[in-house]
Amino acid sequence: MHLKEALKARERAYVPYSQFKVGAAIRLKDGTFVLGANIENSSYGLTCCAERNALFSLISQGYNKDDIESITVTGDTKGPISPCGACRQVMKELVPKDAKIFLTNLKGDVHETKVDELLPFGFDLNDDKSV
Repeated sequence: MHLKEALKARERAYVPYSQFKVGAAIRLKDGTFVLGANIENSSYGLTCCAERNALFSLISQGYNKDDIESITVTGDTKGPISPCGACRQVMKELVPKDAKIFLTNLKGDVHETKVDELLPFGFDLNDDKSV
């Protein structure tokens, strides 16, 4: 788990409406970190979560899902933070099945999981798209 990096990402959040900062840190197998923070917009539908920002940044930088070792997500929540449905679906496609996912909070609570536990029946590249 890499809470220090996720906290660093959290400080970069742009949250003038909710004041709810979230940070995500993806650790790659070579030790590189790709960070993401949630970015809000006055048109809430245009807001993007920390997890998706980190994953989209990873892909745009030329990395791929096989480079991912783990992802740590943190926020000021009562228990370990829980990704939204959109983030779970993006993680289903862009995070390897064996990568560790650490859901944390500012109090130090941690829940370790994997993508199939977060979204057991999500769409992936193997789904039949001809329906």
